[in-house]
Amino acid sequence: MTNIIFLALQDTIPAATQEAATPIVESQEISVNYLSLVMKGGVMVIPILLLFFFTLYVIIERAMYYKKVMKHSESLMSDVRHQVSSGKIDAAQMTAARAATAEGNILESGISMLGRPVSEIEGMMEKATNVEIGLMEKKLGWLGLAAGIAPILGFIGTIAGVIKIFYQISETADISIGSISEGLYEKMISSGLGLIVGVVAYSGYHYFNMVIDSFALRVQRQVIQFVNLITTGK
Repeated sequence: MTNIIFLALQDTIPAATQEAATPIVESQEISVNYLSLVMKGGVMVIPILLLFFFTLYVIIERAMYYKKVMKHSESLMSDVRHQVSSGKIDAAQMTAARAATAEGNILESGISMLGRPVSEIEGMMEKATNVEIGLMEKKLGWLGLAAGIAPILGFIGTIAGVIKIFYQISETADISIGSISEGLYEKMISSGLGLIVGVVAYSGYHYFNMVIDSFALRVQRQVIQFVNLITTGK
């Protein structure tokens, strides 16, 4: 019995010693400095970043402008309706002007034409609507341009980098995986940045166009209400 216990311990002790001697490998997370990584993208990163900041400026500027001029007031139309029905044309025009919004400007253009044929009033309000929509669409073309140019700049940077890598390989005959992969990931940074800027600009362009379309529909309803007011008094 003693011999059996001794043999069992003899088999167990080396195994335990071997497990204790086995080094414990801890997983290490690779920290990435994104700023330094971006700057490795090459010369084309600079115009792409400039385009990115310009895109942000246009988006912020347009958003603030729309918030100001597209402000909708439920009481504006009711006030104008009450004043026009009471014959207070000047007061109605001042009420629309004080609103300082696109809807107020369009209503003011219609009120200023009261006494003229309905077709002329509708024509004037339609022209005022076109002017306001034109002001809203101002600078949106820059977003469309950025959405198209940014990815192209990124691809140009990547292609130029790949050409440089293969030129160095032809000169040095160094085709190691390390040198090739390092050069490729650095040069593909410009493509990634270009696509990001393009997505931001593309999204802003189409979102603002949807906002303008929604505003145009709302104004058309308001014009119909105003025309009904001057024709039927309701």
